[in-house]
Amino acid sequence: MPDSKNVAVAVVGMCGSGKSVLANHFINDGWACVYFGGVTMKILEEKGLPKTQHYEKQIRENLRKEHGMEAYAKLLYPQINDLLTHQNVVIDGLYSWDEYKYLKERLGDRLIIVAVITNREIRYKRLHLRPIRPLSEEEAIMRDHHEIENLDKGGPIAIADYYILNNTTLDDLKSRYECFTSWLNAR
Repeated sequence: MPDSKNVAVAVVGMCGSGKSVLANHFINDGWACVYFGGVTMKILEEKGLPKTQHYEKQIRENLRKEHGMEAYAKLLYPQINDLLTHQNVVIDGLYSWDEYKYLKERLGDRLIIVAVITNREIRYKRLHLRPIRPLSEEEAIMRDHHEIENLDKGGPIAIADYYILNNTTLDDLKSRYECFTSWLNAR
């Protein structure tokens, strides 16, 4: 059983909302990070496949077919549980409602969900401009629809314990992160 003082904060949000940027603030403050997408990247590397949207989607779908919609939570729970015995953990990439339920059943109140919310137009612009795996607006729309319709991504966002609006600057996001950590420490 993890040390009850330590928590796992899962950062959720739509693609381009700033989840990884927010997760990096936790990492910079000494938190351990479990990146759900790392499972996909590792498999791509092992199979010698290029890191493209097509192959990433194929790997994600195969994992979920084999392990259920909670696949990533199931595969990474032992790592999360082990890390919690020593420190706080930020989870980058929890997507589905089933992943949320899987972790909530095991971690209880030690699982905190923080949702990063960003206007769609801003997200699409960020996705188009990002240096790694950029998306056109059409690709971003298709990804949104796929994640909402097939991954039940809306559930964890809807049930979040805390919301961070990320429509402006990196400095503003950092300030909102600091507000969140103050809220978390006051719990």
